[in-house]
Amino acid sequence: MCEMEFNNYQEETAKILLDINAIKLSPNEPFIWASGWKSPIYCDNRLILSNPKIRNSIKKYLAHVISESFEKPDAIAGVATGAIGIGMLVADYLDLPFIYVRPEAKKHGRKNQIEGDIKKGKNVMVIEDLISTGKSSIGAIKALKSHGLNVIGMIAIFTYEFNVSKENLNNEGIKVKTLSNYSILLRIAKKTKYISEIEFKMLEKWNANPSAWI
Repeated sequence: MCEMEFNNYQEETAKILLDINAIKLSPNEPFIWASGWKSPIYCDNRLILSNPKIRNSIKKYLAHVISESFEKPDAIAGVATGAIGIGMLVADYLDLPFIYVRPEAKKHGRKNQIEGDIKKGKNVMVIEDLISTGKSSIGAIKALKSHGLNVIGMIAIFTYEFNVSKENLNNEGIKVKTLSNYSILLRIAKKTKYISEIEFKMLEKWNANPSAWI
């Protein structure tokens, strides 16, 4: 992958997510999230894993950002379940150990919340597939810290750019990078005629106050 492709990875990621329908924009027929929010966007980054060419591109983008923006980690930690697959691919590409973090400890067996073999004091890079409010990401980060690990940062494939997620992650003191974000996605969607100007405005309004939209 050439340097030019790396320079454009944010726009390229947005295009990829739209092309493979990992992200769907539907302002006129909104989705209903588990929280009860009406949403004009739905993101399922697990679809990335089904396409070898696409997953290899995303893997290389993630590895590039990690190498450029963070100190070298001792291990990669994926947030379950969405980031287990892509996290493993990145760890393999960087030749690093891989672990993953459950939302909570198992109720049976060894009752692990962190799965994999890693010693305390190691530097860990967290990989997340999607940032919405940031709560699941912060839960994983706190679990890793309580295990005696040093979380050097987190990278996600996509973020909705909610103010609450920025506040939550800033309060945790974690450096965060993403391959793409909501603002870039809307720009690409409008440029490629995926959405109209009217729909673009509707989508901007939702992002400003998602809980009260419509």
